[in-house]
Amino acid sequence: MEENNSLTIEFILTAFMDHPDLKTLLFVVFFAIYLITMVGNLGLVALIFMERRLHTPMYIFLGNLALMDSCCSCAVTPKMLENFFSEDRTISLYGCMAQFYFLCLAETADCFLLAAMAYDRYVAICSPLEYHTMMSKQLCIQMNIGIYLAGNLHSMIHVVLLLRLTFCGTNQINHFFCDILPLYRLSCTDPFINELMIYIFSMPIQIFTIATVLISYLYIIFTIFKMKSKEGRGKAFSTCASHFFSVSIFYICLLMYIRPVKEGDKDIPVAIFYTIIIPLLNPFIYSLRNKEVISVLKKYMRRYNILKQTLSSTGN
Repeated sequence: MEENNSLTIEFILTAFMDHPDLKTLLFVVFFAIYLITMVGNLGLVALIFMERRLHTPMYIFLGNLALMDSCCSCAVTPKMLENFFSEDRTISLYGCMAQFYFLCLAETADCFLLAAMAYDRYVAICSPLEYHTMMSKQLCIQMNIGIYLAGNLHSMIHVVLLLRLTFCGTNQINHFFCDILPLYRLSCTDPFINELMIYIFSMPIQIFTIATVLISYLYIIFTIFKMKSKEGRGKAFSTCASHFFSVSIFYICLLMYIRPVKEGDKDIPVAIFYTIIIPLLNPFIYSLRNKEVISVLKKYMRRYNILKQTLSSTGN
């Protein structure tokens, strides 16, 4: 039996091997999704960073959410694209741990960021006069630092516990990335402690963030229905609609993924949705429904066109 700290240990990612005739089509589709995801999310991060009027708590949280979506996509998609035309489809143990670490970091940070954004909307709608006091930029920065520290700590705990396992027998993972449950199934060591740590650390994170979102939106809904102005109710609903839609998709997929499953069940479709599709959708959900983001984007596009015309006329 090989020890799990050997540099020669490798896993084989076998997802999509059952459909070799579709590998070119799948490669093109996922590559296009990856490019759009990176351009959309990193473009949103750059827009928020450059525009001073977007340096508010809501947009700071949104920028960090876009950054974590980019991290999630980068952790999974490049290796999946490589495997469509790779002969061995292997990934080293430490490559596997790195992939899971960044994915776990991104997903954990996403949970906290969505909860923070829900709280931000609660303060903005339910206590608008106290918003700048309760959601100061200093508090916002502290919350973001705390989110990254929590995400890193949570990821490191699971990676360290994965490294205590030994792997023998088959090294084939029926997935397109190194996920934690398939690794447990390949382990020769009893993963009881690892599973216990999921209940001790991961479940409270889910419960806390979901509870924060639900409680925040219950208060928001009650406050909106108390408003006498239809225009005010409409504005409040439009402010929260994008975030609530994104939260709903994220947690539905996450709850579907962490449901009890039998060994051999395929979670690939759900995993594709929460690791690839959601990072693709988020920048469009938040940008296309946000007049301020669209306004800033148009401003920079006009500047680009003016600069382009100036350079063109100078060249002539």
